[in-house]
Amino acid sequence: MKLQDATWIDVDGFSRDAVVVIPTGSLEQHGPALPLFTDSLIVTAIAERVELALPDLVLLTPTLWMGASDHHLGFCGTLSAEFDTYEAAIANVVESLLPHGFRKFYVINGHGGNKEPNGIAIRKLKAKHLEATFGHSSYYDFAKSTVSEVLEGPLKELRHACEAEASLMLHLHPRLVRREKLRDDGLNSEPSLAGVVHHFDEITEQGSFGYATLATADKGQKIFDAAVEGVVTEIRTVANGYFLRGL
Repeated sequence: MKLQDATWIDVDGFSRDAVVVIPTGSLEQHGPALPLFTDSLIVTAIAERVELALPDLVLLTPTLWMGASDHHLGFCGTLSAEFDTYEAAIANVVESLLPHGFRKFYVINGHGGNKEPNGIAIRKLKAKHLEATFGHSSYYDFAKSTVSEVLEGPLKELRHACEAEASLMLHLHPRLVRREKLRDDGLNSEPSLAGVVHHFDEITEQGSFGYATLATADKGQKIFDAAVEGVVTEIRTVANGYFLRGL
């Protein structure tokens, strides 16, 4: 069930075994070729396909589109929530539904900058509501092997406005892609570093990171299908229940 399309009576009568799925995205620069809403558009499409596959097991909220995007503020048009505000938005959604008997919540993320704040928000909620079930992951976590297989460029993972994201947008929203402006971009440190934080105006020329010129709609469909399949399996398991066994 899509929360935005339902009445309160519909929601009141919905199964409490259902998982409340909360997509998180962003409105931030995605280089010269992809729209600012790229992350939100992709994660919304995946979440809606999951709801379509599991209509009786998913209560899908609208996407929380204001992401933790301070590392993109060097580019005009990016909007970013402060971390406390961002975490509070997730908590507000959860704590609006908890009093009505919903006990299973899963955040499915579409923006890398949200991953750590999502984890902190979920840990805080679990500590406060021990009787409830909470989970979070990013859609691309379920498509890593497919991404590695289909990408032609030397970068075999989803980064930012890259071959993978541009392919997803060519599959989902081709009219929003400025194909003539797709470009390869990104700077790596020499010698390599593992833990230093950079903003995107430091490590890119025009905001994208990866080999977007190699993007195709066919690659995007394969990545999309793999992500949907993985998320559906995860949510179905949370909804239907699972056992914790010894090692």
